Amino acid sequence: MPASLRLPFRHFHRIAWLAVLMTASTIVFGGFVRLSDAGLSCPDWPTCYGRAAWPQAPSEVVDHAATRIRPLETHKAWREQVHRFLAGMLSIEIFGLALMAVRRRRLGVAGVIVAAVLVAAAIPLYMKGLHVAASAVALAGEGLLLVAAWRWSSASAPGGGGDLSRVAVLTLAMIILQALLGMWTVTWLLKPIVVMGHLLGGLATFALLVWMAWRATQLPIRLGEADLLKRWLGIGLGLLVAQIALGGWVSSNYAALACGGGSWRMENFPQCVGQWWPPHDFREGFTLWRGIGVDYEGGVLDGASRIAIQMAHRLMAVVVFCWLLACSLRLWRVPSMRGWAVGLVLALLAQVALGVLNVKLALPLTVAVLHNAGAVLLTFLLVSLLARLKGPA
Repeated sequence: MPASLRLPFRHFHRIAWLAVLMTASTIVFGGFVRLSDAGLSCPDWPTCYGRAAWPQAPSEVVDHAATRIRPLETHKAWREQVHRFLAGMLSIEIFGLALMAVRRRRLGVAGVIVAAVLVAAAIPLYMKGLHVAASAVALAGEGLLLVAAWRWSSASAPGGGGDLSRVAVLTLAMIILQALLGMWTVTWLLKPIVVMGHLLGGLATFALLVWMAWRATQLPIRLGEADLLKRWLGIGLGLLVAQIALGGWVSSNYAALACGGGSWRMENFPQCVGQWWPPHDFREGFTLWRGIGVDYEGGVLDGASRIAIQMAHRLMAVVVFCWLLACSLRLWRVPSMRGWAVGLVLALLAQVALGVLNVKLALPLTVAVLHNAGAVLLTFLLVSLLARLKGPA
């Protein structure tokens, strides 16, 4: 084991890779829930009409308060609650990783446990309707973790070597934020800024876990051009995050078919409603905050606002495609990196093709979910390269 990294546990890297797989599955399944309009199928949280699982028939919950918000749809409710179960199991695993990673830090284990207790205490407060108090208590636990991550650095571990305590507690803080965003998604009735933030939080959690898993696996790629490649890939990752955010904004505002769909004619792609630059309203389309209490299921924007969102997503897709293609060409120039270059190009082409098919086929659920999975794959490739590329030993 190199002196630069001290693993907190012999099988830490295996547990981290399991968490990577679970996170990817949770993100993709979450996309399935959102795209099948099941995001509000359990109007209470964390239960579903007061059940730990989900009711099997409307007659089982006829007197429950949640039925006044939304009638039970069993075929949708199971999707939302299974997504919550997956997120819960992932949270427990990330909590375990954090405990292992901080055990050599002074008061590290105690700090992680106190933060977890605060978050756990917020759940019954929320269920009693004390939403502000619940958020405040959970954010206190979040703040405790962020302070610990700020104080610790990988170079200050006991014994002189590095460790993974900082990234582990940051990942735990991120999964707590994800839980809060999931709660606010229900409380604020699919508010677009929260739904988009929930998607970005899931990708951030995934990226942190991928980075941690590769660091723990200890398989660096030594190249003289490592620093230059990492700068290019870092910019590519930033552009990809912006594009994923736009994709989340498209989805949460129900703008995927704003330019039309279900036709193979060019009027819906590459054109939009038969025009290259149709009437649009960017100001209204990108108003991030519209107050609380509005039910956003189905969207509230007019056609011009949704067209603006869709056009922004398409234009950014061109920028991301060109930059990542350039990154692939730079990787191809290094013989040992040609496999990564081919993988990046194939993932990029598949993602573009899925985006076009979403429009041409009028957003079929399978294609839309695969488009969501494509974003996860591109994130994995870029973060993996950033984590593994190192200068000469």
